[in-house]
Amino acid sequence: MKKRTGYRIGAVLLSVLLFIGLFSPGNMKASAAFEVNAAAAVLIDAETGQVLYEKNSDQQLGVASMSKMMTEYLLLEAVKEGKISLDDTYQVSDYVYTVSQDRSLSNVPLRADETYKIQELYEAMTIYSANAATIAIAEKISGSEAEFVKLMNEKAKELGLEKVKFVNSTGLNNKDLKGNHSTGAEMDENMMSGRDVATLAYRLVNDYPEVLETAGIPKKKFREGTDDEISMENWNWMLPSLVFAYEGMTGLKTGTTDFAGYCFTGTVERNGQKLIAVVMDATSESGEGTYNARFIEMKKLMDYGFTQFEPKEIVAAGSAVKGTETVPVQKGKEKEVNLQAASSLSILVPKASEANYKTKVTLNSSDLNENGELTAPVKKDKVVGFVSVQDDKGQVVPFLKEAGQTNVQTAENVEKANWFVLSMRAVGGGISNGWNWVVDKVTGWF
Repeated sequence: MKKRTGYRIGAVLLSVLLFIGLFSPGNMKASAAFEVNAAAAVLIDAETGQVLYEKNSDQQLGVASMSKMMTEYLLLEAVKEGKISLDDTYQVSDYVYTVSQDRSLSNVPLRADETYKIQELYEAMTIYSANAATIAIAEKISGSEAEFVKLMNEKAKELGLEKVKFVNSTGLNNKDLKGNHSTGAEMDENMMSGRDVATLAYRLVNDYPEVLETAGIPKKKFREGTDDEISMENWNWMLPSLVFAYEGMTGLKTGTTDFAGYCFTGTVERNGQKLIAVVMDATSESGEGTYNARFIEMKKLMDYGFTQFEPKEIVAAGSAVKGTETVPVQKGKEKEVNLQAASSLSILVPKASEANYKTKVTLNSSDLNENGELTAPVKKDKVVGFVSVQDDKGQVVPFLKEAGQTNVQTAENVEKANWFVLSMRAVGGGISNGWNWVVDKVTGWF
């Protein structure tokens, strides 16, 4: 009996200890840690490219129809450069016709040898993720999908994407292209890292913000009023009026294949604050991949961005950057030139944070001589470096590659000094050096 009582007392003590352990400050903090159920996830400030959250962001994964963001980029670039117009027409090829008839894929059916406007194909691709319409756009721009894929990979390098492999314009598995794949193996798919997907989205919405006018359309009819009319509901169910409607949702692109899982790149704006978030191979709490899971995990990311961060200006446009207010000038009328920030630099910081952020200026070595000087003449507004931000622990605030960079430039002109001034400086320098030698010598005697 005493033995059983001892067991009971021990069990009670153990329970108390476990309770205390579970609810100690350290474990409460850990249990409240932010976690996204996805193979990879990224959250960034859409205006600066500041990275607010990353999970497994450097691993190359299947990207599915999020690939179409590159097709959108190249189309809008071609329109801007006058190489193509959205009013141009396209005549359906046998390849595009065959793919368009597969309704197990996301498609609007296209008629053989029919002519379609690029505008309606673009809308079908961007709203409904129509695969045959995407291939049609690729053929219109480059003549063939194979040539367009080369262009996709070239543009990826130009944009600084590092872990990318495009084998088709759509993001489908090559096996779904009805034997027409010309790049990669039969079972290949497009692959990117989460950081590269975020970078592509960042460049797309900043270089061509008009993409959101189309990507943000919840529903539209393709070829309305004709025998080919078909209702297109945006696969981004977080847009207003759709089932997972999220306040401020503006775009951008979903993607799903067996290989890639359930993926989504979302863009949102509230009270002037814009975010871009990426989830790749999203799952439910139980680990099951579903359409709903990608929107639930996306909501987590966006809620985190809006509730946990607030903007803080670090450097004002036109102001000097503390610690690097000037840079010396060789052979100039003035011996140095003032520097200033070309634009303001703001970051998102944790709310109620008391951290002190410091700036660091990195000067362009190519503009400086071996003594760290600019050489006159120097023109006003010459970009000579950039500003980065560090927290009070010396950690650099992370940004996407080449994003969020505020340039440092010269604040005035510095003309080259004439030969007389340069001669006097040389003489003065010689006298100064000579006098210093005399002083050092005489001091040594005593």
